[in-house]
Amino acid sequence: MDALLEVKGIRKYYGAVKALIGVDLKVRPGEVLAICGDNGAGKSTLIRIVSGAETQTQGSLFLRGEKVEFQSPADALRKGVATIYQDLALAPRLTIYQNVYMGAELLKNTFLPMVKVLDKPQMKKLAAGYLSRLNVTIQDLEAPVNTLSGGQRQAVAISRALRWNAELVIMDEPTAALGVKETAQVLELIRQLNKQGVTVILISHNMKDVVSVATRVAIIKGGLKVGECTTEDLTPEELSNMVMTGNLGDKNLLN
Repeated sequence: MDALLEVKGIRKYYGAVKALIGVDLKVRPGEVLAICGDNGAGKSTLIRIVSGAETQTQGSLFLRGEKVEFQSPADALRKGVATIYQDLALAPRLTIYQNVYMGAELLKNTFLPMVKVLDKPQMKKLAAGYLSRLNVTIQDLEAPVNTLSGGQRQAVAISRALRWNAELVIMDEPTAALGVKETAQVLELIRQLNKQGVTVILISHNMKDVVSVATRVAIIKGGLKVGECTTEDLTPEELSNMVMTGNLGDKNLLN
């Protein structure tokens, strides 16, 4: 399979405003693809389309080689595309296992016919398993999410994506507003997620984070993809210059 996800000729207009003017992009299985660009470049619009939050004005999406039209983020999730936004969309007062199984709660039979109850022990056990796949151990799975660190909350959000068997996980600014230690934890989570065979799209303004975990970078400027390059031998300073100028020089794979 050449591309897990392919974006062809995507355009998005908001009245007279042209947010995207014909973006082509391939996301290959097993890679961590970073999408970088200045504020207003169009990367967030592109991600909203890929995640099912918005529909494009023109162009097509192909998932595993088949044309798709996501009707909503839930529809995209059912097809294997999960998006973890900057706010994580967690319920802060609910427990860890409840957040992992939100919208997909497990039930078990009771001694009364036709009556089922929540299978809390099984949800706790499986939630711990998803966290362990990320090399994360949290002893009390009944702890409210609002008691966790930023890195632990990211782990819970990723575990929920694993619960839905997502093949492609989109992470929007996952290290924003985190300290050095928590940022390192989140970057390691991305590496562990990728080791599980999950393809990742990373949106980030932090060039150091990008070159640390991404295998390839696509640069969006003025609503158009201006180039892409690998992160091999790429420095954060070089990447910052590419984002500002739109010039990738001899590193541009499109040359």
